Amino acid sequence: MLSVNIEAKKTVDLMIENADELNIAISKLNSGATIIDCGVNVVGSLKAGELYTKICLGGLAEVGISIPGDLSESFALPSVKIKTDFPAISTLGAQKAGWSVSVGDFFALGSGPARALAKKPAETYEEIGYEDKADIAILTLESDNLPGDDVAEAIANDCGVSVANVYLLVAPTSSLVGSIQISGRVVENGTYKMLEALNFDVTKVKFAAGIAPIAPIDPDGLKAMGKTNDAVLFGGRTYYYIESDETDNIKALAENLPSSAADGYGKPFFDVFKEAEFDFYKIDKGMFAPAEVVINDLRTGEIFRAGQINVDLLKKSFGL
Repeated sequence: MLSVNIEAKKTVDLMIENADELNIAISKLNSGATIIDCGVNVVGSLKAGELYTKICLGGLAEVGISIPGDLSESFALPSVKIKTDFPAISTLGAQKAGWSVSVGDFFALGSGPARALAKKPAETYEEIGYEDKADIAILTLESDNLPGDDVAEAIANDCGVSVANVYLLVAPTSSLVGSIQISGRVVENGTYKMLEALNFDVTKVKFAAGIAPIAPIDPDGLKAMGKTNDAVLFGGRTYYYIESDETDNIKALAENLPSSAADGYGKPFFDVFKEAEFDFYKIDKGMFAPAEVVINDLRTGEIFRAGQINVDLLKKSFGL
């Protein structure tokens, strides 16, 4: 079985080799762990955002940026494009922000291939039937601060690897790389909702692609979180190729998958988050989904489309 950590390491090596031109910084902790700063004390770059997103996906996807990405004739923004032949493993087995890394005063949302070693959360890996046995651990951290040795050692212990083989990439939500990687979750938002909210077997999704606008960068972390989520919820388009069973209702799956099918749809995410007292667990899981969905049923040849790009809400969210 493919190793998401070994596949992602190829891209990690590329970032380390080209750190200067990518506007990122590489450092070693006393423990030997490698830190790749992509936006805390550096500005990052568009290319760094592409590579960071590919690492989040365990190296099992193609990531690019189209400039501009048309949402309508009156509104266009640079957009992240994702293509993967391993949708369940790359999005849920790696990219999903399924690891809350909390060590001392440090906290970050952890994504990427190291999750498959630590099995964060374990049920996800049971549901997609995947495990990784690599001796290296690569984790991306959504944080305003760089981690120290205590964080690296805790991650190494959870992953069962030497701390010298830990690679931690860090980008704040309010950075260019942070904004790109969140828009790069457009496909993952759909597979997440299929599994978590609609109880659909995501291993039946054989291929997937998606595109979402890159949200404008906001120095306020909470506002940046709102804008980056809205880029997918109101501007993301996804395409899923599913090998269905006769008992599957793919038409109903498509109709229930877009963000517009969720309770509470119709407001910028920041407003919803504020009403939920900034508690993610109070928000309908179904809201975390792309705006528009197209599903091709490979068994029947049928194709279903649901949802729509909501330019008005995007403009409201982005302050246009």
